[in-house]
Amino acid sequence: MRLRTLSLFYFALPALAQEAKAVAPTQDPAPVSTVPLAPGLSFADSMTIRSPIDFLRGPPIRPAEGLVSAVVEIPTGATEKWEVKLDGVMRWDIKNGKPRFVQYLGYPANYGIVPRALLGRDQGGDGDPLDILVLGPSLPRGTVIAVKVLGTIRLIENGEKDDKLIAVTPDSPLADADSVGELDEKYPGITSILQTWFEGYKGPGALTCKGFGGRDEAAALIQASEKSFATAEAAAKEAAKNAPTGKEAGK
Repeated sequence: MRLRTLSLFYFALPALAQEAKAVAPTQDPAPVSTVPLAPGLSFADSMTIRSPIDFLRGPPIRPAEGLVSAVVEIPTGATEKWEVKLDGVMRWDIKNGKPRFVQYLGYPANYGIVPRALLGRDQGGDGDPLDILVLGPSLPRGTVIAVKVLGTIRLIENGEKDDKLIAVTPDSPLADADSVGELDEKYPGITSILQTWFEGYKGPGALTCKGFGGRDEAAALIQASEKSFATAEAAAKEAAKNAPTGKEAGK
């Protein structure tokens, strides 16, 4: 009787395995970025960009007279939400445990950061790198480019200042504008598009636009953000210097 029962069990194994396979939960495949990278960059993994430079600390903030460096995180039209983190590495942002996509129209400009600048909490910001919008055609992710700053867009998110610089490349058709005011005069509608997009892409009420600032306001924002970056770097170095060594930490 035992032998017959054992035989029936072995004959049933393939069917049981097939049934378990059928009901086993499947995991969604890891998403793969479809956005081109700037020359010299590659993927360390599907969520991280391998770069020869630290995106936050490597490029100079002012590469030439009257220009500012911009690092492109999200090209015009893209919806993948990548960010340069405080360690200088660009990664795909995670939300609810999954790589983040903007559930809206793609970005209306090349979106990125200004190196060596933080929108510090001393400014009412969140302490992240200072954001910049580079108007014009899509640039590959990870592009570091010199741009002309025209002004700012003033945004509030969760009660925190989230201002962003507005800029153009020197060879852009829009570069004949020297300020946000001139941009409105010569290319009407652009600032309205930016305001509409930022007030809508996270849902109603998530971000509020408080208007636009000119070149003087932009220059003051850059200067304050440079100071916030320098302060944060000095604090990090001091903390590292005072951190206990391996033996001291084990006491």
